[in-house]
Amino acid sequence: MADTTGKPLLEIKDLEAWYGESHILHGVGIEVHPGEVVTLLGRNGAGKTTTLRSIMGLVGRRRGSIRYNGQELVGLRPDLIARTGIGYCPEERGIFASLNVTENLMLPPVIAEGGLDLDTIYKLFPNLKERANSQGTKLSGGEQQMLAIARILRTGAKLLLLDEPTEGLAPVIVQQIGAMIREIKSRGFTVLLVEQNFRFAQTVADRHYVMEHGRVVDMVGNDELLGSLDRLHQYLGV
Repeated sequence: MADTTGKPLLEIKDLEAWYGESHILHGVGIEVHPGEVVTLLGRNGAGKTTTLRSIMGLVGRRRGSIRYNGQELVGLRPDLIARTGIGYCPEERGIFASLNVTENLMLPPVIAEGGLDLDTIYKLFPNLKERANSQGTKLSGGEQQMLAIARILRTGAKLLLLDEPTEGLAPVIVQQIGAMIREIKSRGFTVLLVEQNFRFAQTVADRHYVMEHGRVVDMVGNDELLGSLDRLHQYLGV
């Protein structure tokens, strides 16, 4: 069960971000508590991915405050941010095509205690165990997504940033991704998830932030979703 009574694990305040001269984020503020799964919902171009990239320091310029576990991240290099305990799974997944599944899993460094060992990962992801010696280029889209998430779990990162993990996947694979997110939540991991499909998001998340034009415009608890569908339809155009 997520602890929402204490301090947030991730606290973002007044976040502004730019790509070159393009001002993308305008005063974004969100909180994610330990053990929560929180989604960023919104249409394409709303600023969801830029929010994740800003947390990791992967934008041209950012201003405001991003605190993870009490530590200010604005001003830190991306490699140092990663070592604070945040794992980032981009939409393009970043699988090393020439390496097999086991080599991909073992490549990232362990940054903290509490990561999952290889045997545990293979129990969580039996598809990956079956494909342990297969190169990244031989994996399906769903297997690549599982691999991209699984390798973060080995590093000891406690906060996972997942960008559109269900994009382009078959419904049966989307269900597997949902089951996997619920499982890692039960193991104490915290997840900030970018998603366009709120029907999927409601199966995994505790709360949902809605973004429009680089701003957070609403926050809906998962238990409030049914009563908020008209609002969400207006925001998301679904």
